Amino acid sequence: MFTGIIETLGTIQEIKKEKDNIHITINSSITTELKIDQSVAHNGICLTVVALKDDNYTVTAIDETIKKTNLGDWKVGDIVNLERAMKLGDRLDGHIVQGHVDQTGTCIAAEETNGSWFFTFEYDETLNNLTIEKGSITVNGVSLTVVNSKKNQFSVAIIPYTHEHTNFKNFEVGTKINLEFDVIGKYVSKLHSNR
Repeated sequence: MFTGIIETLGTIQEIKKEKDNIHITINSSITTELKIDQSVAHNGICLTVVALKDDNYTVTAIDETIKKTNLGDWKVGDIVNLERAMKLGDRLDGHIVQGHVDQTGTCIAAEETNGSWFFTFEYDETLNNLTIEKGSITVNGVSLTVVNSKKNQFSVAIIPYTHEHTNFKNFEVGTKINLEFDVIGKYVSKLHSNR
């Protein structure tokens, strides 16, 4: 379980394909604090640490994860948002994030607005995910509040701190991102559709 509050950034050092799996080695300031078998969210994707060496650690993604996320587009040198799993009893500063990406989306607008940033994303509406005005959304692992919710798109406003300390600073029109829709909203939607 995560909060969507990004702890630090990591840089992809190596990507190895093995059958349908991808092994990703990442350099990060938190590597020395990690343990093998620990869960870490990478751009919102919950992956398990399988190896540690110096300031680098390795995680493995299976085919199901690769198909539902933008992980297959990652390359050496890319910067990823990182968050370790929350500790029981910690403050929940963001919202409840599972690290289970529902689908990808695409940035269709990115603009600076006199000290903050405004991003609009589009997603495939046929997968029956939804956003609501002032509801929660996770974009590349970042917990955000939805503005301008529409049937297949939404916008978010980013404060300077979030822009500087996440990979939002690299987003441009066409950037493919990971989306995890609000878990409570997903349950409510499912209950409503079963009526």
